[in-house]
Amino acid sequence: MFVVCCLSPCLLTMADVSNQSKAHLIFAYGTLKRGFPNHTLMQSLIHQNDAVFLGPFVTCISYPLVVGPHGIPFLINLPGLGNRVTGELYSVSARGLFLVDDLEGTSLGHYERLPVKVIPCESTNSDAGDVIQVEAEAYYSHRSFGEGLWERKGREGLSAYTEKEASGYVRREDRPKDRSFRNEVHFFVSAAKN
Repeated sequence: MFVVCCLSPCLLTMADVSNQSKAHLIFAYGTLKRGFPNHTLMQSLIHQNDAVFLGPFVTCISYPLVVGPHGIPFLINLPGLGNRVTGELYSVSARGLFLVDDLEGTSLGHYERLPVKVIPCESTNSDAGDVIQVEAEAYYSHRSFGEGLWERKGREGLSAYTEKEASGYVRREDRPKDRSFRNEVHFFVSAAKN
């Protein structure tokens, strides 16, 4: 049996986090995870009491997870395709959310922050009992190129962004300056068609 529950108020109490007037649950599946290239942002937010690590989680249903240009991971909003995706859940303050949105380029059309349902990873091994389904948000590839990325990758997705995929990640400051992020993605998607 699934119990739908928004955990942010009880988790904030359990984690004893102050100064979070409105917490947002963020499912990190890529470079924001611990040990990955952009986790320094999450570490900084945690140290400033603007985020709390809640543990490993997995999506309730499958989604395409692919790696695009520069080793950048993209979760694609095509529910039912791909695999169930593992990642980490964070409770993030409104101030922290602004900084994560900025990193993810939501105002520039790089990613879209949309709902996702996740469960704790240990629940996937549970034979009985209630499984807590959590309403969170994730950063999906922008709708203008998400499906194109899925096609470009041969409709083959990952269940996790691992160290193997992250080894190909190119930091923003090391990427070519002659193309925007969106142009780079569109070029990557169209390269398969030529």
